[in-house]
Amino acid sequence: MTTDTLSRPRTRPIAILAVVLVAALAINVETTIVNVALPTLNSTLGASTRGLQWIVDAYNLAFAALVLAGGTVGDKFGRRGTLITGLVLFALTCVGAALCTSTGPLIGMRLVMGVASALIYPTTLAIITDTFRDPRQRAAAIGVWGAVTGLGVAIGPILGGALLESFWWGSLFLALVPIALLAAVAAPILIPASTPDRQSRLDRGGLVLSVAMLGALVYTLIEAPTRGWSSAPTLAGFAVALVAAVTFAWWERRHPEPLIDVTLFTNLRFSAASGAVTVAFFALFGFIFLITQFMQLLQGFGPLGTGVRILPVALSIAVGSVLGTRLAVTGIGTKVVVFVGLLMLAASFAWITVIDLSVTYPVMAMQMVLLGGGLGLTTAPATDSIMGVVRPEQAGAGSAVNDATRQVGGTLGVAVIGSIFSTLYIRHLGDSAGLANTPQAAQSTAQEGLAQGLAVAAQSPAPVAGAVRTAVDNAFLAGMQAGCLTAAAVCLVGAFFVLAVLPAHPAEAVVS
Repeated sequence: MTTDTLSRPRTRPIAILAVVLVAALAINVETTIVNVALPTLNSTLGASTRGLQWIVDAYNLAFAALVLAGGTVGDKFGRRGTLITGLVLFALTCVGAALCTSTGPLIGMRLVMGVASALIYPTTLAIITDTFRDPRQRAAAIGVWGAVTGLGVAIGPILGGALLESFWWGSLFLALVPIALLAAVAAPILIPASTPDRQSRLDRGGLVLSVAMLGALVYTLIEAPTRGWSSAPTLAGFAVALVAAVTFAWWERRHPEPLIDVTLFTNLRFSAASGAVTVAFFALFGFIFLITQFMQLLQGFGPLGTGVRILPVALSIAVGSVLGTRLAVTGIGTKVVVFVGLLMLAASFAWITVIDLSVTYPVMAMQMVLLGGGLGLTTAPATDSIMGVVRPEQAGAGSAVNDATRQVGGTLGVAVIGSIFSTLYIRHLGDSAGLANTPQAAQSTAQEGLAQGLAVAAQSPAPVAGAVRTAVDNAFLAGMQAGCLTAAAVCLVGAFFVLAVLPAHPAEAVVS
């Protein structure tokens, strides 16, 4: 077991928190800065809807598959060194991504970037958990950590939009390099070193099984929309993930030094909170995937304008995260706070399903405030609930479980909502009388994605151009509305699941 000097009296907890927040900020900015560039990548690289999904999901695949390993590496071999290694690798892959000229290499770089993030993100939360042992202080620190998610959602689109309007799309990745290097330089100065226990054994079998389990699950979710949810490869992928999960649980229960104590999942505070985080990020990732295209390609806002207009959801995530953790440690309790958060998410997505191209920005801003506030109220208290269950020496593994739920939920959101959107988009275009008057090649091109559909409309002869544009607009709205309706239903089910099984008041956290 790793003996971390963070277990000794700490004299610089705020400085330590500042460093890990900068590291977490790099990860959160990276996620949103890429999403705001999807329409640009759609046009510049000629990426199809599936290509755009893989640009997002290659990162999610590597992150989700390796996050348990990353958290355990930090626990076993030192969190500071793991954090620095991840930050340096992250900076290098950002440079590599900026130099890509086609979709394939960019997907590859995003894959490696996910590996780096799997080392960084669980380590940041583990360091916070070990630095702030008092439950109220830990809740406050995790609330601020959750608020960084909102800050990342704000900075990413605005910074990305400004860069896209002044430079080429690769500048979005280069902008992340200074953030990562700043944290990497500050870490050895402000974060105490860890002392690995040479007698501790790394659970290699658990590592392999966790990678197989999460990797197979996420990859299958990504490919299912293309292959078909009931196709043989999809069913085989889910079977592999299930077998790996059962084997992992069996292995961990018998291993003397397991990767993670699987009995934690019998604790409803841990498992129900994990489920709530999964549901919240399912909804968020699916929403961001569609809304950036709606604002830029249909409403005509530039990348910077889109980034500024997404600001309400970012700020409300930050406020909801800080407020949610404060309310959860009071008499209100985690159950009620998370339940209300998920209801707010469901309400926001239900509201979005009724909008059309005439929607005004004030209405969209109110929808985003409701969405962001719900996300903050859900994820920050749920994360504190998860981390309050694990022992200090397991903080990395516990954090990794929290991060895995985020990545699996987000990947599932992009896969499911993206699949529903694509199905409805293609079906509506196929049934369109206006598009039927264009050549077959143009019809096939229009069905590849929104940018391609709009390009076909722009290039069509005057007599049919308007009808094609209307068909593309209506097809996109039909897909987006169906996707948001799905997100609303998932959040509603999640809310009542939490109400039924999440403990009303968390048990005392482990403090040493």
